[in-house]
Amino acid sequence: MTRIALTGGIAAGKSTVARRLTELGATVIDADLLSREVVAPGTAGLAAVRERFGERVIGADGALDRPTLGEIVFSDAGARRDLEGIIHPRVRQRAAELAAAAPADSPVVQDIPLLVETGQAEDFDLVLVVQAPREQRVERMVTDRGMTAEEAASRIEAQATDDERAAAADVLLDNSGTVTELLAQVDRAWHEQVLPRIED
Repeated sequence: MTRIALTGGIAAGKSTVARRLTELGATVIDADLLSREVVAPGTAGLAAVRERFGERVIGADGALDRPTLGEIVFSDAGARRDLEGIIHPRVRQRAAELAAAAPADSPVVQDIPLLVETGQAEDFDLVLVVQAPREQRVERMVTDRGMTAEEAASRIEAQATDDERAAAADVLLDNSGTVTELLAQVDRAWHEQVLPRIED
């Protein structure tokens, strides 16, 4: 099976690309959604988080208290590595299960925001990277997500740089223009890069 990855920095337009790939016939596996699934109430993942971080990260409803956990791991690199050690293997296992269960005629694209940061780029046969200028990304986070400019900047700085993602890219999608222009690039990549690999 051809392994295809999609990545991009926060607010670069990755969700738009993922939706288009789904419309074109891909099975898109979203690592962000899986990272929530593997620590849902009743899972071994949540039990492991509770064991490592204590009851303070479990809400009254029995679900993970993400804001509290976030405060811990974003101020402590060791704690963040511990959390990643719990979540990332489970997400990868679940993604592999979903990929194996996908229809035979549907290209599988794994949507992984931290593809470069977690060293997974080389695990894939084709890497699609969507990028947009920093100023546009900050503006989108302020306008669409209610963040301050400082919060938006700190999120960007916590991720890989544009150059690091570009170095991992087989296909670079430029989202500095209109949505129509971005979708045209996705369509071109689908026909020129994705489908030929599946057909081979």
